[in-house]
Amino acid sequence: MMPIMGSGTLDSFGSILSGVSKRLGLEPRLIELRLQHRWHDLVGEPMASHTWPAQIRFKKLYLIVRNPVWLQQLAYLKPALLTKLQAESGPEWVTDIAFRIGEIPDTTMAASDPLATSLQSPHLTEPLPEVVSHTATIQDPSLRERFREVISTYLAQVHPRPARDPSQAP
Repeated sequence: MMPIMGSGTLDSFGSILSGVSKRLGLEPRLIELRLQHRWHDLVGEPMASHTWPAQIRFKKLYLIVRNPVWLQQLAYLKPALLTKLQAESGPEWVTDIAFRIGEIPDTTMAASDPLATSLQSPHLTEPLPEVVSHTATIQDPSLRERFREVISTYLAQVHPRPARDPSQAP
């Protein structure tokens, strides 16, 4: 916990990160990444090896499914799966699931994810003015700087995606 300038109260790092991610519009993407990171723990085996949460768009999770057999099975499990996902992400972030047959990514590649690697590197470029303004209230200079590095690195690594029609599969 750390004090916030002028307020006289203590806010956790998590609550500060949540506020900044909301202001920067990153929260849906962060939830998407959290679901991907925790997918195996959330759904267990064998479902995790036959499915992958590709993206969240317009509150709909687009789930890649290995084959038609799994797609049919998941159609029956959809209400329970949706409840489990809403418990993890919050009911306001995922309100529906769309299934699509496709290739499941190799999740061992996540360890070599450039975003995860770069988040560990302390050598970054100058933070964006928007990041500076959103982190200005963090009193501890080293924590403020690290927080700016994390946000700046994330923003540098995220590739903008073209807008899609919500009815289209990813």
